[in-house]
Amino acid sequence: MDIQLGRGKKARRAYGIDEIALVPGKRTLDPSLADTRWNIGNIEREIPIIASAMDGVVDVGMAVRLSQLGALGVLNLEGIQTRYADPNPILDRIASVGKDEFVTLMQELYAEPIKPELIEKRIQEIKQQGGIAAVSATPAGASKYGEVVAKAGADLFFVQATVVSTAHLSPESVTPLDLAEFCRSMPIPVILGNCVTYEVTLDLMKAGAAGVLVGIGPGAACTSRGVLGVGIPQATAIADCAAARDEYYQETGKYIPVIADGGLITGGDICKCIACGADGVMIGSPFARAAQAPGRGYHWGMATPSPVLPRGTRIRVGTTGTLEQILTGPAVLDDGTHNLLGALKTSMGTLGAKNIKEMQQVEVVIAPSLLTEGKVYQKAQQLGMGK
Repeated sequence: MDIQLGRGKKARRAYGIDEIALVPGKRTLDPSLADTRWNIGNIEREIPIIASAMDGVVDVGMAVRLSQLGALGVLNLEGIQTRYADPNPILDRIASVGKDEFVTLMQELYAEPIKPELIEKRIQEIKQQGGIAAVSATPAGASKYGEVVAKAGADLFFVQATVVSTAHLSPESVTPLDLAEFCRSMPIPVILGNCVTYEVTLDLMKAGAAGVLVGIGPGAACTSRGVLGVGIPQATAIADCAAARDEYYQETGKYIPVIADGGLITGGDICKCIACGADGVMIGSPFARAAQAPGRGYHWGMATPSPVLPRGTRIRVGTTGTLEQILTGPAVLDDGTHNLLGALKTSMGTLGAKNIKEMQQVEVVIAPSLLTEGKVYQKAQQLGMGK
C-alpha cells in the first residue's frame, strides 16, 4: 500500500528482518530430518551460508575450512590478500591503529597495486588444499582480472558492488562491463549483485547470473545507507527479489538462487531471510568473530578504503569461538551467534519445513515487538537477547 509523503511523492512501506516473525504451522519435524542443501552455480552445499568477501572475514585458510564444513567462503580479489605477498603484517597494522587514524591508514594500504600473480596464487592455494575457490571483484575488477581468474581455475566468480545493474551509464571515455557478455564468456558460474528490486533481479538473471545477491547497506560495518541514503530493508528486498526469481523460473525453467547479503547476525536472522524467499545467505561479522578469521577481532566493509568517499568503518567484533562453533556448534553462547546450522535446522523442525523450498513458504507476520517482548531482565542484565 502506498503512503503519501506529501503532495508530490508517494512511498511504499518496507520491512526489516527485526520487524517480522515466523509462524509455526500444523506440522513439526525432528531437526535431524531438515534438509538444508542448496545449489549455487554447479556446486551443491549442505549449508546455505556464505562467508562475505571481506578482508577481515575470509583468507585462504578460512575459505578451505568453510568448504570442508559444507559451507562456502568468498575471497576478495581487490583486497589485502592480492596486494601483499604476506598480508599478516598489514592485518596487524589494521588491528592496532586508533579509530581516528583508521580511514587514512586503509586508504594508504589499499593504494598498493593489485598483483595478478597473487590472484592466481591465492586461487591455487585454495584449490590445492581441497577448498572451493569462490572469489569476488567489483565490475571494474572483473573486467580487468576475469581472464586471470578463469585461468587460475576458480570455481565461482562473484561480481559485486554497492549497486549493480545491466543499465549502467558511463562517461564516453569509460567502457562499462557488459554483464551479459561477461557471464557468457566466463567458463565458470558468475554471481551478480548487489540489488534490492524485482526489476533489477530479473535483468541480472536474464543477463546470465548464476545467482543474485540481495542487500544494499545492511552490513554491520557498512555505512552506505548513512552516506548515500540508499537501500531497502532486507525482508522486503528479499521478498521482491525472490518473486523475480520465481517469475524467471516460470518463464525459462532455470532456477537462479537468491542470496540475502548483509545485516544478519544470529541464526534467527538467517531463518527469517530464507522464510522471506532467500535460497542462501551471505554473512560477514558473525564469521569475523571466529578464532581463525584474519581480522584479529575486527571487521570492515569492502568500500571502507575508498580514496574519495569511504562507505564503511572498522568495528570491533571480538573473538567468541572457533569457526566450527559458530557454524556447526556446539554453541557456548546463548545469543544465537553460535551453531548457525543448528539454529536453521531447529527452526525448520519447529516450522515443519523439510527443506529450503518448504522453509520459503512458511507464514510470516509483522512483529516489531518480537525481540523485546518479555525480555526486560535480559535487556537489563545484558544477557541472551539483551546483549
